[in-house]
Amino acid sequence: MPRVVALYRHPVKGFTPEPCDRITVQRDGRIVGDRVLAFRFADAALPEQRDGLDYWPKARGLALQDFPALAALRLAYDAAEHRVTIFRDGAVWASEALDDAGRRHLADAVAEFVLGTPEGRRLQRPGRLPLELVGDGAHARFQDREQGYVSLHGRASVLALSAVIERPAGDERPAGVDAVASDSTHGLAPGALLDDRRFRSNIVIDGVDAWEELDWSGRVRIGELEFRVAEPIVRCLATHANPETGERDARVLTTLTQRVGQSEPTLGTLLLPAALPAPVRAGTEQGSAPWGDIGVGDTVELLDAAT
Repeated sequence: MPRVVALYRHPVKGFTPEPCDRITVQRDGRIVGDRVLAFRFADAALPEQRDGLDYWPKARGLALQDFPALAALRLAYDAAEHRVTIFRDGAVWASEALDDAGRRHLADAVAEFVLGTPEGRRLQRPGRLPLELVGDGAHARFQDREQGYVSLHGRASVLALSAVIERPAGDERPAGVDAVASDSTHGLAPGALLDDRRFRSNIVIDGVDAWEELDWSGRVRIGELEFRVAEPIVRCLATHANPETGERDARVLTTLTQRVGQSEPTLGTLLLPAALPAPVRAGTEQGSAPWGDIGVGDTVELLDAAT
């Protein structure tokens, strides 16, 4: 039977995934502690509205699709202490509490880093500086969509993609690099297995065929929680960024459309609690209430298919 093999949450949008043995799903479908903070452009520190819900488009803040070098920074968030620590080249670079002064220092430090990367010129466009670190550090609200979803992909899909992945022209590995090393170790070597973290999913499962989760419909049970399948995940340039180095070393989008034959570059699927009657605004007491837990090793069962 299919099982959960890895779980992740992302405390600060666009930064280091946090591997978990267990995650708690909220009643609104978001994950407790997932994307509770975000670095936004100066002119986008307040949410937009879409269908009556808060919406934080990733193009108006720091995200891997436009700023892949962010993946080279390591970040840890202590929710109990409300403290963000950023590591650069293995050393603590900034560590601050989420008061006004700490937020300003963190935002300035990250801006300094980004301005020194090849994408730094994008941050210099009008309205983008100074960056703002937004979020209370407790409520999940900075997912890519206005409604909360749990994201899932099958490991077999990543393996199938790894077998045909297109690397940028001229990106040849030097002699002596292990051809079967993962991309989180040496950059993407020929024959390497793509790292699950590249796809920023909350749940990774094994025991299903490659691409099978894209065809799911109806309801699916994970552990003791019952979800309804929302839609497959159409991917963006964030997937091109190596999760260790931040280098764009894999052409995921064109590989999915040209070599796998998809009409849109798709990997993984979105889930919502089966009992969620309607979308809930992020951060509300109702939506943020815990619904249940998922743990590594939990079984995954497709209960029915929509007709």
